[in-house]
Amino acid sequence: MEPHEFWQSIAPADAADAPPYGDRFPARLPDGRILFLPIRPLAGTDTALASLILNQASFGVEAALSEHLVAQLSGLDVEVVVGLPTLGLSLARAVAARLGHDRYVPLGTSEKFWYDRALSVPLSSITSPGAQKRLFLDPRMLPLLVGRRVLVLDDVISTGRSMVAALTLLAGVGVAPVGVGCAMRQTGRSGAVLAPFSVDVRFAFASPLLARAGGGWVVAPGV
Repeated sequence: MEPHEFWQSIAPADAADAPPYGDRFPARLPDGRILFLPIRPLAGTDTALASLILNQASFGVEAALSEHLVAQLSGLDVEVVVGLPTLGLSLARAVAARLGHDRYVPLGTSEKFWYDRALSVPLSSITSPGAQKRLFLDPRMLPLLVGRRVLVLDDVISTGRSMVAALTLLAGVGVAPVGVGCAMRQTGRSGAVLAPFSVDVRFAFASPLLARAGGGWVVAPGV
């Protein structure tokens, strides 16, 4: 596939490639269909990840992933959806709308002049290594969160660092979300770092760590 062709359509269930995989990984959705994702090698290792950049996806793919995620939210009784910047914002908006909400609460990395820096925490992610960012909560959004059943969403949960930043920020204002979610859980590495927050983790689909083998990539042993 050409780089611009990824994330634009969902393939039938029988379209999955057999391992070893070349430049794409066949991620299987809950309905059995396949979303082909580009494989990105991790520098200095013999491992790789399947990548999803949700704001580059077609509207149809974004809608399908949002619907699959909503189907996984049973029992959480979500009252407010919070979105992580930047790639989690469109997912949060779509999920909130499908839950029947009138709005969602976006977190941000751009410090507006009316923000309170006390309502911010450092932020890092696997997709932006070395970037010095802060995650901000607009103080005007506080009344929407306090005392409510909050769900925090990002497009992908990988190492869990971005989600930990969001949970830490919300904990600082007395908000303990009932759950976190994403379109794709990228490996299971986030489990240990999210465990102290005792949140329910929901996702539309998962992708494994990949290891180099046979001139391509296979699911890493033990994953």
